[in-house]
Amino acid sequence: MHYRLADPAVVSLCAAIRQVAERRSLELQRLVRGHFGDRAEAEAITIADLLKRSRTQDIVVVDARPANEYAAGHIAGAISVPVDDLQRRLKELPKRKEYVAYCRGPYCVYADRAVELIQASGRRAKRLLEGFPEWQIAGFPVERGLEHEA
Repeated sequence: MHYRLADPAVVSLCAAIRQVAERRSLELQRLVRGHFGDRAEAEAITIADLLKRSRTQDIVVVDARPANEYAAGHIAGAISVPVDDLQRRLKELPKRKEYVAYCRGPYCVYADRAVELIQASGRRAKRLLEGFPEWQIAGFPVERGLEHEA
């Protein structure tokens, strides 16, 4: 069974609730630290940073979500390398590129794990602070299907 949001505004609503909770809730901050620990090794960049850097640097955007989510919609030009497949597919990724991994949003662990694996292989990598839903509601280019599956 596959589910979809009936209205894209639901993503905006969830993002607004998350942002208020992040600003107002010490308990949420404690839970995030407890679940994610120190995310310093998975340096994050914002959507705005990615847009600027993708024009001036050799950046590869990696969608770390499962392939079916990538096919349903992804950042235009991103390649699909699901985090569960990444270790065995590292040899497909050129060493001289810089990678930016993203997934479902700021609390999705796929991008963190992808960055960890990419960095461990001697490549440069960062995670996108936001995820695909935030990219999409901001109105940036989205593609569907498996056009850029690596």
